[in-house]
Amino acid sequence: MPSYSIIDVDTHVTESPDLWTARVPARMQDAVPRLARDKRGQQVWYLNGKPVAKLGLSATAGAGDMKSPPNDYPDMHPGAYDAQARLEYMDSLGIWAMVMYPNVGGFGSQVFLQMKDPEVMLTCVKVYNDWQTEWASADPRRLLPITSTPFWDVEAAAAEVRRCAAMGHRGILFTGEPQSYGQPLIGDRYWDPLWEAAVELDLPVSFHIGSGNMEAGLTQQKMQAYGRMAAFTEISVALFMRNGVQLADLLMSGVLARFPTIKFVSVESGIGWIPFMLEAMDYPFQGNRVAEERPEFDRLPSEYFARNVYGCYWFEQVAPRKLFDAVGIDNILFETDFPHPTSLYGDEVKSRIASGLAECSDEVRRKILWSNAEKLYRVKAPNAADLARA
Repeated sequence: MPSYSIIDVDTHVTESPDLWTARVPARMQDAVPRLARDKRGQQVWYLNGKPVAKLGLSATAGAGDMKSPPNDYPDMHPGAYDAQARLEYMDSLGIWAMVMYPNVGGFGSQVFLQMKDPEVMLTCVKVYNDWQTEWASADPRRLLPITSTPFWDVEAAAAEVRRCAAMGHRGILFTGEPQSYGQPLIGDRYWDPLWEAAVELDLPVSFHIGSGNMEAGLTQQKMQAYGRMAAFTEISVALFMRNGVQLADLLMSGVLARFPTIKFVSVESGIGWIPFMLEAMDYPFQGNRVAEERPEFDRLPSEYFARNVYGCYWFEQVAPRKLFDAVGIDNILFETDFPHPTSLYGDEVKSRIASGLAECSDEVRRKILWSNAEKLYRVKAPNAADLARA
């Protein structure tokens, strides 16, 4: 394998403190996310005067954990917020490219809904996408932006996808359950302009965990009853399984039948649950003769998954040894989630890969760690000078 042997399909970039305040028109200044210290001196992102995210919780890798996160940028791993430092970190681990996702706006842009003003909401999405494009310009071959979408307006979302594709973005971030925000179901024809843009531009659509309604998750009642870290552990699993529910919805929505070349990615949700989900869908699909009611379905749910959907793994050790074939070797991508609390960091990246893929052939390793992502995100391979530097 080359000196660079990994394409990492899920990482996050810690937003700059003035990302929105320095870029929006003056009349919007008071309506956009801003970073400030709370009464305890903690750096917190605020929106409409209410806290929406602690700065350090999105960048604990190598610098803390959920109980003791970094409080400010100098306390973080510099690769969390500095593009050149990120590239150096990637070099140290043999990671050629990283796909990038947001923090403050939510994993599906849902935080912006709190603004209520459609013009401000759209402006914030565009400002974030522009900032991410600039951040990736440190090496756009290796730092791969994913377009955040104003999903509350399908025409605006499709337009933003086209705008960002022209700037080099490699995918589309979309909520896996728009109905939880009062929008039509995934299968509604309302969304066809977005799917048409994805197919036209050959961009995969990401369902990142936490893109749906999370209000019923990490509640004060549960944290008091279970403890904060136990409650966080529980909701982590709930989020993974929520992506399973969203994928089941996608497989029955008809979108994959209408758009046979479209691609979807279940991001940061693991893969061990996928074989059960597919078997649990195929069984009633056949037994209840769903295709008689929905003649557009020309294959089983598992076959639509094999053709159109990808899963991402990182910390798992059982699934790589026992379930790769059941998921589909061509449908698996590798991620680290850097620099989030559940991320693989530093030497752990290589050790988890080594133990999890110990029984895999070189061909399978290459597909999981490189080739599948290379094709999906149209990654340009390193040249001779890159390999010499590495």
